[in-house]
Parts: sequence; structure tokens; C-alpha cells
Amino acid sequence: MQEKKLSFPTKPFRTNGGARVPHRKHTTDMQSVIMPSPKTVTIAMQQHIGAPCKPVVAVGDTVYVGTVVGDSDAFVCAPIHSSVSGTVKSITNITLPGGKLTEAVVIESDGLDTPDPALKPVEVNNLQDFLRAVRASGLVGLGGAGFPTHVKLNVPEGKEIDTLLINCAECEPYITADNREVIENSWAVMSGIYSVLEILGIERVIIGIENNKPEAIKILKEIADNEKYDPKDVVRVLPLKASYPQGAEKVLIKACTGREVPAGKLPADAGCIVMNVTSIAVLSDYLKTGMPLVKKRLTIDGSAIKEPKNVIVPIGTPINEVIEFCGGYKGEPHKILMGGPMMGLSLDDDTLPVLKQNNAILAFDEKEARLNDATDCIRCGRCVSACPMRLVPTKLCADIKLKDFDSMQKHQIMTCMECGSCAFSCPAHRHIVQTIRMGKGMLREYMATKKGDK
Repeated sequence: MQEKKLSFPTKPFRTNGGARVPHRKHTTDMQSVIMPSPKTVTIAMQQHIGAPCKPVVAVGDTVYVGTVVGDSDAFVCAPIHSSVSGTVKSITNITLPGGKLTEAVVIESDGLDTPDPALKPVEVNNLQDFLRAVRASGLVGLGGAGFPTHVKLNVPEGKEIDTLLINCAECEPYITADNREVIENSWAVMSGIYSVLEILGIERVIIGIENNKPEAIKILKEIADNEKYDPKDVVRVLPLKASYPQGAEKVLIKACTGREVPAGKLPADAGCIVMNVTSIAVLSDYLKTGMPLVKKRLTIDGSAIKEPKNVIVPIGTPINEVIEFCGGYKGEPHKILMGGPMMGLSLDDDTLPVLKQNNAILAFDEKEARLNDATDCIRCGRCVSACPMRLVPTKLCADIKLKDFDSMQKHQIMTCMECGSCAFSCPAHRHIVQTIRMGKGMLREYMATKKGDK
């Protein structure tokens, strides 16, 4: 009996919850500008989910663009490369956004940006070659999560993957970096897609993109409908409703395939792999040139920024120098975010370096940065309606207050992806996300202690 061929959806499937956040895509039509290399870069050894890297260079060593400066034997890890050529000035410790302490390699640039002589196009003959190449590229999820890509593409035994989803939703306000990647580097997007689907034997590819990006949709459809670029006719573009958090993996899977990822499971359990559109393009560039992930496109925007731009910068560039490249601040910034306003991390130091998973730096003046005072919960249920994961935030917050760890687990606190839809929808301005994040930490500590007592 002949197997049924997978079909392509003509419209997105309905998803649960979400919030109608303002788009504010001010830089949509701004072509990316390449920032000159800074005099010094600080390359953090923790730029991904998983084990941190350890420096593999010493003070005084000469490095080039693409030279490995950090690595680890851990599986969930990705090597880290120098983004400039020059000399290792020091190895120090820095505090990342979120409070984590990590080692960092400080490199003084020679101003030449000389590529590492060992770099060359990558030859891939089989799956293992491919996975080694993906790891060597240093690629992690560039939509903000930072999950090592070689781990994501190493499909567990027994899992059948039939769908590759390309995440081009970019649902956070302000951010347009992925949109510009499609417009400026569309050939690499399709090339990267074919590299993945041919090696992994995937049947179909769906590019999910919000409908507030008409130019990118037009470009992608022209490529996907062209036999020259899609000879197997396995790639389709699916415009999605512009609704936050449309780009979250589990939400995107539901919108594009109608499948649901069970609680505590991964996209592979729904037969899918999800890759950010910039990640797929970087992979293509790496296979063709051997140049690993050393630069990042950032959207620089917000009411405190003089000249909003999309900027391509060397990883490790101090954030204040990137902002200075964009004309500097209009006045004293009252909040600086690494990432978007919904899930980004607040910075108290703008000298911190740009990381791999950065996609935006936003700075806001006092008026826009001001938070409303929280008042008592009025039991309106808007946070429940807004939750894409069908959780009950009010119940979770009550569990956290009571330190009821059994109830936290029963109500699936770890399923919360901290998207902020609940807090955005709350008329009482409750700090729901911060409370749940604290509760997760409390639960992890409790479980570790409980495990140690056995």
C-alpha cells in the first residue's frame, strides 16, 4: 500500500491564547548596516543553553576571525569563535543578563579582520559529517533561545521527523532582524533548507511567517514556487496571523501542522524540527565557506535611541559601542533590553558584550520604561485566556506563595515558557511572569534537595 503524502495547510490552524501586542516594526525597511570591528571584543563562554565552554586559548595567543576560543566535551554545548583577528588580551569573568557568571575571552583587534587560514568549505557525505559540521559552526538557535543546533538536528532514535518548520514569525514588537535576513539573504535560506531536508530525509518544509511582513512573504513565495530553487516541490510559505507569541516553538507547530506537543515533550515528539530562519541561513553560509558564527544582525530601536537601525556586528562587541554606532542615546535611558520587550532581559550595564542569541537591543526613555503599580488580582481570568499553554497563572501564583511544590507540578509550572502574555493581558498589572520564574527556581531547588535526601 502506497504511503499517503503529507499535505500542506492552506491556512494556519487555530492556536490557543496569545496577546495582541503592538508591532512597532520601525526598522522593517531599513537595510542592514555593517558595523566596523571594535578595538576589543569580549567573547563570553556561555552563549547557549547547556554546559558552558572553557577557554582553549591563552593570554598572548594570536587568533583570527573564526578561530575556536572556547569549547567543551559536553553534548549540549556549542564551540565559540573569535569574531576579530588579534591578540588574546585577558581571560576574565563577566556577569551575563539574568545574573549568571561566566568566563570570557577578551581579544584586542588588530583591525585587519583576517579569516583563520584553516577555514574552508565543508564536505558533507553523511549524517555524521553533517552533525559534526553543524556543531563546528558554533550555531545555536538565533531566535533568542540559544539551543545548540547540532543537538536539535540529532534526532533521537525511534523519533520520526516528517516536517521541518522554518520560524520566521518574529512576533516580538520592534524586532526586524529575521525579516531583514529573508530580504537580504534569501538564497541562503533555501540552500540551508535543502541541506537539512536532504540529510535528514524530511518530507515537507513549512515556512511560518507573520502576515505583517509582506515583502519577506513575497520573496519567500517566489523562491518556494520556483522549480530552480525548490525542484522537489516540498517547500511552502504559510502566512500566519500577527499575534504574540506566534514564534514560540509549540505555538508554531500547532499553527503550521495542527499537531500539539505534549507537556514535557519536544518538537520531535510531534514529528517536527523547528529552526529559526537566520539559523538556517547561517548554516548554509558555513557549509559554503567554513566561516562559523562570528557576527550577528541586531535590531537597535526604542524611544531612547537616536538612529534606530538593523546592524551586523561582531559577536562580543560592547553594547554601548553598538548604540553609539546608532547615534547614541537621545537622553538618559531608563531601561535597556537585550531582546524584545516581552521576553528580553533587562540590562543594568551597557558595556556587556553582544551574544550569539542576541537579536535586538532596545532602549527606552522614562515615559515608556515606567511600570504601573500592581494591584490586587480581580479574578477576571484574562491571564488564563491569554496563556498559549492552557495553564492557570493565578493558581500557579497561589501555589508559589504557599510553596506548594506538589501543586506546582500538578499544574505544570515547568510548561510555562515565560512568554508574558498573561502579564500583558492583566488589568491589575500583576508581576505574573516574574513570580512564575521564581517558582520554577524554587521547584528546581526543592527537587534537587529531595533527590539528595534519598
